Amino acid sequence: MTNTPSPLTTTAGRRIHPVAELLLRERHPLVLSLALHLVPGALITAVYLLFAEPFVLSVGYPPFLAWAIALTAVLGPLLLGLYWLGHQRNGRLSLRGVLHYTGRPISRGKLTALIAALIVWMTVVSLALVPMDNWFYDQFFTWIQYKGAGGSATTYLDGYSRTAVLVTLVVCLPFTGFSLPLVEELYFRGFLLPRLPQLGRWAPLVNTVLFTVYHFWSPWTYLSKVIFLFPAVWLVWRKHDLRISIGMHPGTALLMASAGIIALALGVI
Repeated sequence: MTNTPSPLTTTAGRRIHPVAELLLRERHPLVLSLALHLVPGALITAVYLLFAEPFVLSVGYPPFLAWAIALTAVLGPLLLGLYWLGHQRNGRLSLRGVLHYTGRPISRGKLTALIAALIVWMTVVSLALVPMDNWFYDQFFTWIQYKGAGGSATTYLDGYSRTAVLVTLVVCLPFTGFSLPLVEELYFRGFLLPRLPQLGRWAPLVNTVLFTVYHFWSPWTYLSKVIFLFPAVWLVWRKHDLRISIGMHPGTALLMASAGIIALALGVI
């Protein structure tokens, strides 16, 4: 005889929507978990290829702007979906019960030190592994021909005027430099990681790999992403503190994007 989970209700005792009930379970079925990790990446790639890239190239701006548009078009509704789940669960716009690892078990000083170390790790390792990304692209992925494809960290900006690149980076900064990485951490680490099927200590590695595969648009970076992302994902899982990866991922993105804008504006690059 199997045990059927009791229906979830709001704090007022009202039965929630069946879809919300499924998504808010403590563990997702394996197929659902795989879909929730990977379908957003497929949608981002489709929006980019079908709409964002043709539009951005037609107005003469780098494809980096097209990726920002595609990511926003998918991750924006994804964030709204999390709030919808929160409204179903709590009867108001709240992420309580939707996100896990929000209890702040780590002291502020230790958290700051961890985030600083992880930002250094992610920045240094991601840049150091660019030659490896280039090698994987040259060996296995030259058949991917969309504009800006390639192993270099700047291929989505190469070949455009300094003004066009600077405008693109400034316009994208609030999105690719902070809010989009933040949504990814809320969704992948706060919502999906705690609900992976019973994987034990393998859960953070599986979440890292699936998050990496979600980046369908850059498969040549898969290995490097696993290497520089895994420590933060493991620490979030081990310490039950979502602030760790929120500090590292959006923090690193904001740091690198801001440094690029400043260097470009000053004519250093």
